[in-house]
Amino acid sequence: MAFRVLSQTFRARAIKSASPSTQHRFGVAFLSTKYTPQHEYVTVNGKQGTIGITDFAQNSLGDVVYVDLPAVGDKLSKGDAFGAVESVKAASDVYTPASGTVTAVNEELAENPSLVNEEPMAGGWFIKVELDEVKDLDDLLGEDAYKEHCENEEH
Repeated sequence: MAFRVLSQTFRARAIKSASPSTQHRFGVAFLSTKYTPQHEYVTVNGKQGTIGITDFAQNSLGDVVYVDLPAVGDKLSKGDAFGAVESVKAASDVYTPASGTVTAVNEELAENPSLVNEEPMAGGWFIKVELDEVKDLDDLLGEDAYKEHCENEEH
C-alpha cells in the first residue's frame, strides 16, 4: 500500500478553503425574510430584495387569476402600491415594503398567475428590487412576529 503524503502548504490550503470563513471571503450572503402587517414579504440578499405576498395572503384571496406588476426600472418608495392581485374573491393592491428600483418582474405570472397560490414565496414572487436602504426593513416583522400577527388576525 502506498500513501501519498500531502505537503503542509497543500493541507493548510485545503483546510482554509473548507472553513466557514470561505463564505465571507467569497461574498456569499445569507438570505433573510421580513414581512409587512399587510402580508407582503421581502427576502433580502445583500441589497437585492425579492417581494411578493405571503401564503396567508394568497389563502385569504383564493385562486389568483391576474397579477399587475410594474416595469423594470420603476422607482418605488416604501409603502407605495406597486401592483395588484385579482382573485376569484377579490382584488387587492400590493405595497412595497422598502424603497428601491425594480430590477426584475416575474413574467411567468402573466401566463400562470396560479403560481402565487402554488408557491407564493418561491416561483410566485412578484418583483426584485435593488434596495435604496436596507435599514428600511428594520421596522418590518420577523418570522415569529409575523406568525403571531397572522394568528391574531384569524381570531
